[in-house]
Amino acid sequence: MLYGAMKVSVGGPLKMIFRPWVEGLENVPAEGPAILASNHLSFSDSFFLPAVLDRKVTFIAKAEYFTTPGVKGRLTAAFFKGVGQLPVDRSGARGAGEAAIKSGIEVLERGELFGIYPEGTRSPDGRLYRGKPGGLARVALATGAPVIPVAMIDTEKIQPPGKVMPKVMRPGIRIGEPLDFSRYQGMDHDRFVLRALTDEVMYEIMKLSGQEYVDMYATAAKRQIAEAAKAEKEAGRAAREAEKAAQAALAKAEKDQADKERSES
Repeated sequence: MLYGAMKVSVGGPLKMIFRPWVEGLENVPAEGPAILASNHLSFSDSFFLPAVLDRKVTFIAKAEYFTTPGVKGRLTAAFFKGVGQLPVDRSGARGAGEAAIKSGIEVLERGELFGIYPEGTRSPDGRLYRGKPGGLARVALATGAPVIPVAMIDTEKIQPPGKVMPKVMRPGIRIGEPLDFSRYQGMDHDRFVLRALTDEVMYEIMKLSGQEYVDMYATAAKRQIAEAAKAEKEAGRAAREAEKAAQAALAKAEKDQADKERSES
């Protein structure tokens, strides 16, 4: 009931204002369990995709969205529950992964749609990164649910980092044909199978999105970007300090020269 109300109050205005275009909507089954595996460009991905679907889709969200104290915290928690997101504690990597898998299996066992971002986090630069094999593959093999690749397009351009007001533009959503991995049934503890399944899904997402693929995890890319930014900041500070030292040395040399000329006159 809450999901339906939020779909009308949030999804309706999103569709009206941004007018997202959709291809492949017929690939989402009218009933029964299915996994929607999407690239992840923006915080808004979890809102645009449900807005264009007739069925409820449940995503995983970090627990902090549900546990923040105060009135704002309660409103935030109500909002995320209303748009069909489940809290997962990410304080421990292994525990978070297991909780996400368990939640996904429960959603699918109810015959519903489960949404997941195989990259594990938003892309830091708009490129498509390597999928993490644990969550998506294990949920798919444990349930036998078909995996439907999804490509979100241009959602990162709506509200880039540092921008307060969103840009009104038309994002896109391409939904691919369902992928059947029944050939791997019972092999959910084989790491090579988990890797192969995940890579196949990421390849389909890449074809749908047209993104450049990077064979590394997005979390590692974010660390590299942060380290590069830190190094650039430190280099800039060092350059400014060196310039100040050079200016001070020049000023001192000029003063010494002036003092010497005065003493000789």
